[in-house]
Formats: sequence, structure tokens, C-alpha cells
Amino acid sequence: MDFSIIIQATIAAAVAAVVYTIIGAVPGADETATLAPITLVLVLAGLHPAVILSFFISAIVACKLIDAVPVSIAGIPAGVMSTPMVEHAMVLKKHGMTDTSIRKIASGAIIGTFVSLPVSLFLASAIVPFANSIKQYGDPIFFVGAILLALMSKKKWVSLASIIPFALLIQGLRHLYWGIGVVPKGTNVFISFFLGITIGPVILTLFELLNKDKRESMPRYDKKEIHLNRTEEIKRFPNPFKILTKKEVGYSAIASLIGSFTFILSPVGLTTFLGELFASRVKDPVEKSSLAVSTMEALAQATYMSGTLIPLIALGIPLSPMALGPANPLFNAPPVYTLERNMHHLLSSWDFVWATFLGAIIASAFTYFVAVKYSKQICAFVFKKIPHEAMLGLFLALVVLLAFMDAGWINVAGVLLIGIVSGTLYRLGVNYGVLFMILYSAPWIVKTLGAI
Repeated sequence: MDFSIIIQATIAAAVAAVVYTIIGAVPGADETATLAPITLVLVLAGLHPAVILSFFISAIVACKLIDAVPVSIAGIPAGVMSTPMVEHAMVLKKHGMTDTSIRKIASGAIIGTFVSLPVSLFLASAIVPFANSIKQYGDPIFFVGAILLALMSKKKWVSLASIIPFALLIQGLRHLYWGIGVVPKGTNVFISFFLGITIGPVILTLFELLNKDKRESMPRYDKKEIHLNRTEEIKRFPNPFKILTKKEVGYSAIASLIGSFTFILSPVGLTTFLGELFASRVKDPVEKSSLAVSTMEALAQATYMSGTLIPLIALGIPLSPMALGPANPLFNAPPVYTLERNMHHLLSSWDFVWATFLGAIIASAFTYFVAVKYSKQICAFVFKKIPHEAMLGLFLALVVLLAFMDAGWINVAGVLLIGIVSGTLYRLGVNYGVLFMILYSAPWIVKTLGAI
């Protein structure tokens, strides 16, 4: 490997750690909506795959570490994955232990990262001999995955009922584009559809604001007052093994191990289920909440790592909710990456190892220290200076631009349609994992239906 590539990867990982330490602290900054578009831009810009991978891993680690701040201080989830921790974080806050909550969550993330990395690399190498067989049945596997994720969700019947209609919408738009000659027949318009799903709830909300009655019925609020508790100052680099109890370290490690093996399942559902299961036998509310938040964060980080690395290294197709969401541009970003030629084909096993560990170590060292030592200052800065709406506007503009690049102005309207439908389904309880699985399996679903 060229030494210049390693330098570039180091710089990229450092930039990702800094940028996503700030973005990750923004309430509501969902990982898919904030990370996928930027990763896509880097891929389309032609950066070396190892540089992009280091950036991505660093960004994920930083996001998951820093989400301890808004959850613990304000009770507001930074992203979907931090939602299960809110209740327990508020218990700790009620007992005047906001600083403890931040440290426990961030330390759990460190355990999850460095347990899941070697396990994921091992599992990936173990799956490689079966990769061709798995990829041969990739399309029906995505369809079965959509059904399984639908059955695991709280709104299982709505999720199941949405599979075929949403697949018809996606494939119907593609056939429309082929029919009127916007894109050559067989060209798979994908990236803009993917981003339309990602930012669907935002698109739906913007359309609702155009309805005068709906707009006037919305509640109005004055400026919010958020009071930040005093936290104990950390003078040295924090040690996660001293912050967590032996029981919390053990449970976090076990949860990370389980999360690595179950990478194909829904990360949110798995985090909620196992976190509550491990903490259920503890009676003391403070001890229970401390155990829950550290275990949940470790498991969330592990599912993110394994869900990215195992499909990427072993298969080259996005066969997990994580790979279908934030990590999707690593697999499929035409014309640079396709399912036939992506990082799986371009990087060696050693490249995956050093790029992954480089990104994880840089983000862990920087963001863990910042999250534990300067959590109060970061939260105050984010709440005062970074409007959530401004970030969403930026990502929406990027989606519109990429939609136009994919298939012209008609595709901008098509992506808005997909956003409205997916945003509505999301509100009804259909999670992103199901929607992304449908996006991948849509051609197979429609072809199979047509043959019946």
C-alpha cells in the first residue's frame, strides 16, 4: 500500500472524527440521513476506497460515541439508535448523574467497537467460502429480509402490507423513465431513490407545511430553555474500564459479541430487546439504568460495525440493515461502485484491516476524550449555534441535486413522490430496514409477480 494513501486515510479519519463529533451531537441527526450523502459524495469524487472506508468507520464511531451527550443532558435522541437509551438516561439525570450517564454510554461504545472489530473480521473471513452461493440468491434473500424485518417491528402488519405496493412504486418509476427515454433501458436508477427514502420524513413534513390548515394547527413554541447540570471535571484521559463496573464491562462485551453474530437483524430492535433483557434483573434504578445504557450502546456500536464490515468484506452486497442504510454508498454508488465492482472487489483483506482499525482508533481517541471531558460545552454550542433545520435543508438540497444528476427533472419529482410515500410509511411504523430491503428486491418482486 502506498504510504500516501495511508496519510490520506489518516487525514480523512481525523476530519470525520471532528465533523461527526459535532454533527452527532445534534438532536435528531439520524446516521443514515447525515452519513450516507457525505459518503456518497466522497465515492463519486473518486477518492481511494481505503480512504473512504477509514472516513466512514471514523464517522460511525464518532457519531455513536457523541450521542451520549444529547441523550444524557437533554433527553433527546441524536439518532434512531440512541432512542432506546433515553428513558434510562433520564433516570440517571433525575438522580443528578448526567455526567455518569455520558461516561457510561461513551465507555459502552468503546467496548462495543473493539469487541466487534476482530469478531466481524473473523466472521467475514469465515463466510467468504459461501459468498458465491449467498450472492446467487441475493434478490430473494432481500425479499425474505424485508419480511423478517417487518415481522420483528412493532407495526408488523403495516410493514408487511407495504412491501409489494412500495416495490411497485419503485419499479414503476424505473419503467416510466425507460419508456420515455430519460435513461437507457435497463439503467438502474438507485442512489436518488435510496436518498429519497432516507430523507422521506423530512419531505413529508415540508409538504404538510404547504397545507394552510395543517400549518395553522401545528403547535407554536417559544424559545426553549435547556438547563445543563454541572459535571465533574476530567483531568486525565478517561479509562472505560474504570468508568464501567466489571458487570457492565462483561455485559457490554457479551452484547457486542451477540450483536456481531446477528448483524442481519434490526439494530434498533436488537438493542432494545437485549438491553432491557440484561438490565431486567437489577432492582436498583440507578444501577439498572447504568447497566442498560452501557450495554445498549455497546450493542448498537457492534451492530453498526458488523453490519458494515461482514457484508462488505465477505459478500460485496448490502445484506444487513446497516449496509442498506448509512453504509450503502460503499456497496452501490453508480457509476463508481456497483454490486459487481465495489470495495469488496477493490480492497485486499489487509487493506480492510488497517483502514478499519485506523478509522476506529482515531475516532475513539478523539471523540471519547471530547465526549467525556467537554460534553457540557459541546451540548451548549450545538443547542445555541447549529439549527437542526439548517442541516436537514443541506441534505435535502443534496438529494435534489443527485436526483437531477440521476435522471433529470422528472426524477426530482419521482424522488419527492418516493419521499412522501416512504415518509408516510415511516410514520405508520415501517422502519428504514424494511424500506431499503424493498428497494433492493423491487426488480425481483415485480418480475416474480408478472410471471404468476
